[in-house]
Amino acid sequence: MKYVLLCLLSFALVACGSKDPKPVTSPGAGAGESTSGGENVDDGRCVPDGEGYEVTEYDTSGDNTPDVRKLFKTMGEGSLARLVLICREADLNGDGRKDIVRLYTEEGRPMREEADRDFDGRIDEITHFTNGRVSLQEIDTSGNGTIDTKIFYEGGQPERAERDMRSRSTASEWRPDRWEYYADGHTVRIGTDLNGDGKVDRWDRDEERLRNSALANQRSAEASQ
Repeated sequence: MKYVLLCLLSFALVACGSKDPKPVTSPGAGAGESTSGGENVDDGRCVPDGEGYEVTEYDTSGDNTPDVRKLFKTMGEGSLARLVLICREADLNGDGRKDIVRLYTEEGRPMREEADRDFDGRIDEITHFTNGRVSLQEIDTSGNGTIDTKIFYEGGQPERAERDMRSRSTASEWRPDRWEYYADGHTVRIGTDLNGDGKVDRWDRDEERLRNSALANQRSAEASQ
């Protein structure tokens, strides 16, 4: 669980960066360009695809090299026109290549985030948002290029996880063999498929936490009546 929380926090920390980041705004700059022009060398994905966009880059590390890029789009017309953040990406390790990108809806709410956590040039974590809150994380923990862990969220909190411990999943078929359920941030129940038929063969439970969780839910329901 600590890993999940650290993953969620890291992008926000990079976005803030140093206490005095240096912004450079270029209304027509492409995502792979510096604001003075240049080639796309940082694997950037915040790319304007028409008019009405504005790109801002920040040097948050103080090395005079932009490491955070934000893409804004003009929404509305006339007096109702406003700039909305639709894409933000960052170079987390200072190697000149963008490692994480977050996409936003036209209302400015987070929609999807893709990250390369081990800096090997491949996306190994995808976070999905619903109504601006985390709803699903897909993670490649083995580094083989295939998702092997899915964490499902309810109300912004992890509720359960599915894991492919035997690496049997493909891009088109998800084949988990372990299911984990959480309560109050703790694992309370784990189901394991031992023979590979897609069904739980063994359950491991934290009975005390399950009882405490059920009691807390009962009290909450009674208090709301």
